[in-house]
Amino acid sequence: MTGATTWVGTEQLRSRIAAELERTRARTALLTEAVDEADLVRQHSPLMSPLVWDLAHVGNQEELWLVRDVGGREPVRRDIDDLYDAFKQPRRDRPTLPLLPPREARAYLLTVREKVLDLLDRVAFTDRPLVADGFAFGMIVQHEQQHDETMLATHQLRAGPAVLHAPPPPEPRARVDAEVLVPAGEFTMGTDTDPWALDNERPAHRVHLPAYVIDAAPVTNGRYREFVADGGYDDPRWWSPAGWRHRREAGLSAPMHWRRDGDGWAYRRFGRWAPVRDDEPVVHVCYHEAQAYAAWAGKRLPTEAEWEKAARWDPATGRSRRYPWGDDDPTAEHANLGQRHLWPAPVGAYPAGASPLGVHQLVGDVWEWTSTPFRGYPGFTAFPYREYSEVFFGDDHRVLRGGSFGTDRAACRGTFRNWDYPIRRQIFSGFRCARDARPEESQP
Repeated sequence: MTGATTWVGTEQLRSRIAAELERTRARTALLTEAVDEADLVRQHSPLMSPLVWDLAHVGNQEELWLVRDVGGREPVRRDIDDLYDAFKQPRRDRPTLPLLPPREARAYLLTVREKVLDLLDRVAFTDRPLVADGFAFGMIVQHEQQHDETMLATHQLRAGPAVLHAPPPPEPRARVDAEVLVPAGEFTMGTDTDPWALDNERPAHRVHLPAYVIDAAPVTNGRYREFVADGGYDDPRWWSPAGWRHRREAGLSAPMHWRRDGDGWAYRRFGRWAPVRDDEPVVHVCYHEAQAYAAWAGKRLPTEAEWEKAARWDPATGRSRRYPWGDDDPTAEHANLGQRHLWPAPVGAYPAGASPLGVHQLVGDVWEWTSTPFRGYPGFTAFPYREYSEVFFGDDHRVLRGGSFGTDRAACRGTFRNWDYPIRRQIFSGFRCARDARPEESQP
């Protein structure tokens, strides 16, 4: 929301929160009003909830944390708490639940929001961690934006004509080098100062890394097509045992939503087919596909720490920035975020968003797989509830970084951590590669 470590002035903070709540709800409305009621209640994939479940769920979370906890007020609809508990209700089962119909869900959200705005006018931003710097409100904004991105992914999976529209991303404005050397040394990973940073981004800690080389841009469709054409999906040499097993069981042969189109490939984007463009980052690939490509290319996936150092470390000052370009919020010149466009921008489209080392498009376009399992940082403390992060720690999930074209700026920064199962590719996921620096490269 801002690069500052704290906000000065209660009224300024109230205004910022109100604006973020309104902006976020407008996106939710766009995603749920773009389809008719039949599409809202239909499950478009067993991997995803019906859109109407997401709609009422964001309202229920807003009620639980802001109306009841922060505000200490009577429940609006205690009877629906279990229906919209993501841990009690697996996605595959949600269509069979007695969910609120669309009209009732929208009325519920409106009632909750009215109570929240009334609370916002009166709340004291005390030293209580949940409300200091408006954290609880920021948590709810980020939660709803995350569900908006999930709903956008559901739109990508739905059949039928296109209902979402956006202009194409900008054309390339800069030539991008193939690789960038990141010198050995320490940097600060994570944060202690970002007011709305979530528990898994904390605490800040020093990490030492040997010199390494990282791709200056995400892997493109053109490069990935070379892997496909070279028989990469048919050669177990490039795949881990788990990856090869999944490739065979799932019948993977190309990124999700690709199909053969004469001598080339086409890609389905939100109900429209278009030729695969070679200079765009590849999207809708799982961790196993990314790992196999990296092996084929003679490289590997970056660790999470390598990704963050490339994104945040400023060699001139030694400090870690909030974003690759600095501490200021992203604009349309910096990154492809916020559903402004409906697919990744070609490499070189955002020179203003590059890091000091010359690494491009680290934020926006595609979530980038890293090789790191999702775990807490040294000194991690769950806040304000274990189910946000801690219950997902372990080897089952891999960390993704950077956000996608569907990620909002409120839920994306240089420290933000996403995670998913290595087999998932309905998300807007891509990757870039890294490798150890050779001795002659790492010499000053």
